[in-house]
Amino acid sequence: MKKHILSAVIIATLVVSCTKSTTKTEKVENPDGSVVTTTTTVAENGVNVDSSKVNKAKEDVQAKVDAAGNKIDDAAQKAKDKIDATADKTKEDLQKAGQDIKAEANKVGKDAKEAAAKGASKVEDAAKKLKEDLKK
Repeated sequence: MKKHILSAVIIATLVVSCTKSTTKTEKVENPDGSVVTTTTTVAENGVNVDSSKVNKAKEDVQAKVDAAGNKIDDAAQKAKDKIDATADKTKEDLQKAGQDIKAEANKVGKDAKEAAAKGASKVEDAAKKLKEDLKK
């Protein structure tokens, strides 16, 4: 889109700059002695313009516009690639953190079960001992 606008502006400038106009003023004296003034403006388009130079300039401008557009496209692609790489790395880091949290949670759960089992066996042992003491 930018290429088309820039090309249109350059072509319009060339067309306007290649327009030549001349103004002629003529004074005519009539037989009765009165003077009549006539002004004529003549506009000539493209007079004394070498079309090969215009075409070469147009091609040069188009080439520069294309090169600028390509540079912009390349920069945008590089930025997109960097963003994608960062997003992928972040995703991997978050996935690894999630797995670490899950592993630690499982470990804590296992430790809690073991502690509860140990506590329960101690309570059972104490209950048996109390029962035996009460029988005596």
